Amino acid sequence: MESTLFIIILLSALSFVSSQSQYVPNRYFINCGSNSDTDFTGKTFTGDENPPTFSVFGGRKAENNNSTSEIYKTARVFTQKSWYELEADSDNTFVMVNLHFSPFSYNKIELSTSKFNVSVSGFSLLSNFNVGNSTVIKNFIIPIGTKRKFRIVFTPSSGSSPAFVNAIEAFTTPPQLFKRGDTLNHISPLGRDGEMNNISSSYAFIPVYRINVGGDRIDVDRDVLRRNWIPDDEFIVNNESAKTVKPFDGALTYKEDFATRYDAPDSVYKTAKQLNGNSSANNNVTWTFGVKKNTMFLVRVHICDIITTGLNNSDDEFNLFIYRNYSLVINPGEVVQAVQVPFYFDFVVDSVESGFVNVSIGAVSSNNTQPVLLNGLEIMELLRNSGVVDPWNNGKSGSKKVYVVVGCVVGSVVIVLLIGVFIGFKYRKAKPAFGTKTESNTVPSHGQSSYMSMNFDFTVNESSQIPNLNLNLRFPFADIVQVTNNFDEKLVIGKGGFGKVYRGTLRDGKSVAVKRAETGHSQGRPEFVKEIMVLSKIQHQHLVSFIGYCDENSEMILVFEYMEKGTLQEHLYDMKKDDEKLPWSQRLEICISAAQGLHYLHTGLNEPIIHRDVKSTNILLNENYTAKVADFGISRLDNSDEGEMDIKGSFGYFDPEYITCLKLTHKSDVYSFGVVLLEVLCARKALDTKLPSEEQNLADWGIKQIKNGMEEKIIDPYLVDKINPNSLRIYLETVEKCLKSTGDERPSMYDVLWGLEYALKHQQKVVGKEPCEDSTVTASLQSIPIFDHLPSNYEDNEYEVNDSSVSSFPSESQVFSQLKINEPR
Repeated sequence: MESTLFIIILLSALSFVSSQSQYVPNRYFINCGSNSDTDFTGKTFTGDENPPTFSVFGGRKAENNNSTSEIYKTARVFTQKSWYELEADSDNTFVMVNLHFSPFSYNKIELSTSKFNVSVSGFSLLSNFNVGNSTVIKNFIIPIGTKRKFRIVFTPSSGSSPAFVNAIEAFTTPPQLFKRGDTLNHISPLGRDGEMNNISSSYAFIPVYRINVGGDRIDVDRDVLRRNWIPDDEFIVNNESAKTVKPFDGALTYKEDFATRYDAPDSVYKTAKQLNGNSSANNNVTWTFGVKKNTMFLVRVHICDIITTGLNNSDDEFNLFIYRNYSLVINPGEVVQAVQVPFYFDFVVDSVESGFVNVSIGAVSSNNTQPVLLNGLEIMELLRNSGVVDPWNNGKSGSKKVYVVVGCVVGSVVIVLLIGVFIGFKYRKAKPAFGTKTESNTVPSHGQSSYMSMNFDFTVNESSQIPNLNLNLRFPFADIVQVTNNFDEKLVIGKGGFGKVYRGTLRDGKSVAVKRAETGHSQGRPEFVKEIMVLSKIQHQHLVSFIGYCDENSEMILVFEYMEKGTLQEHLYDMKKDDEKLPWSQRLEICISAAQGLHYLHTGLNEPIIHRDVKSTNILLNENYTAKVADFGISRLDNSDEGEMDIKGSFGYFDPEYITCLKLTHKSDVYSFGVVLLEVLCARKALDTKLPSEEQNLADWGIKQIKNGMEEKIIDPYLVDKINPNSLRIYLETVEKCLKSTGDERPSMYDVLWGLEYALKHQQKVVGKEPCEDSTVTASLQSIPIFDHLPSNYEDNEYEVNDSSVSSFPSESQVFSQLKINEPR
């Protein structure tokens, strides 16, 4: 008896140690649609043809002979509702579920086009889900109630191809991965919004980001819970504001009631980034993450003081911010009473209309001793239980209910179809030819205004309708199919957030670019409607011409003029031979053309437009290398209410003031264009995570080199010794002005144009070596910023436009007629 009691006491004492060191996920790892086992990422996946520890209800085996990975050579395909039945190790815990999808052709059906639903224990994990053409792994963390058995249910969407899955990982997580009963602060962009209790029993978790701050990528075979962690570099707003901490090479101390070694791998807690006290932007370090709108997220902030050698003083603390209106003072020594002890904080965070979450760390002004650091971040979408109970049997009463529902649905569909047929016969007209402007091609109009005088409300929701533009621009889908040869993949000329772009040919022989939306891409109906609204309103020689659109059969298609030379980016990065690269004069001319288009958006309309996504892939070139700005899907009126602001754009081009203060103005476009100007000079991507951390963000790195007088380090090697020194100096000064940290410090696009024209004028004088290039003039010009010597009468309304442009920007000769560049000013 005494020995038994001793064993019980001993086991109790070791329970915490055991939970910290002995957990290993050992079930379930399923090789779907296979009768054999295979090893994959350090685990043996068991075939599901004769399952030993789980059950399969429904589905058929399918083989993919083209896959190079054993785990994706088979799949289980479901033509009707089917499921896997599994069992958790204990009740009232969590199950980690990873679902693998790698599409292929099954019975002449492309599984890449399938749409289906996946649910577990009342949680609708995937709804109308489409894999697309790539391998996808979906991760979920699901609370298990008192019933330890659970089902992973696959249901094809109505009228869709079969559902399928290639592999399943499902295992019980360690205890206390989410602390039950905890009360968490509820945060919105406006600040603290109350508290939420015990979310772990009411919500499933969908991991969106797992960030190893200051460290490298961590793959599933290096994390006991088989999670992927990625570096933070692409999410940090200003690389200069932070510095990477030297990795800790000692042993971490895990204390009860704080983080366990399963909350994050040691590698996360042993690396960090800290506030760079030597930076000119040392107020805080900010990370920004794009997320779904109007959604709640669990944000977990991982902290471990691996810098301090001794126990901190009681006043050693720093600030943690979520958005800009919530802050928490953190004192690591006070929290854990030791150093090198991992801990974390959880918050429930609303994205509302912002479409982003940002987290910052900053120093407390009265404290200069405590390191301001962050080790890791997790952002997980909170998924509420749908309340739908999956029955364990199919009773007769259930069948009767199904028949009643089906009968009602079928009856309703028949009535709708009859009404549709009646209306169709009544209003039937001959189909117009594609590209003609017949009345039957017109969007119905209820007003008299034309596109030159229309005022649009840019607040668009998912149910938005195409505006009544009366522009004769709507085309039948059948003709779109014809001009793209049924969307032939050989005609694809580009891909983006909207979908694929095809080259097409109209009946009159004119080439067009056909932009077709795809399900599952980041842009949807609101962006589609908005782009039509913007494009129908603008007309300028340096904006891509809009030809028409199609919204038939739920399609979202835009038709533009075809730009033969593609994107500006392609001519900066992808040209392998020197004779294919753009000379400096031509690069300047391209920048000037793009700037003219942006200047028109900012000043040439009754309601100025902010493009919001200026980047080198949205500047297109025609056969003469004339530049035109494209893609207005996320543009915004300059006078829109900032209270409804949501963060949209492209990483690497974001205006810091837009990210940190939600302040979007036309100067945000100026900042993004400044990044493009650096791309043009350096022939480098705006964001390249393959480079060393200090060089990844082109704007930060480029400006630092320019300020240090090291511009030769950043110039495209092809351009070395080919740029006139005065042209380069003026260009660099223009770039610096564009990339100022606040909008008030930046020039207008009008002034940017002036600087670019001035740089081009100097470059064109290289061959003639005119007197203005002597050293005296150079010294004089270098002493005066170019934006300080604009002509006094340099106003929009003092120049006539010489070309078809509706921009008020003056011609080159008009600008330089005001300057005596061979005389001091």
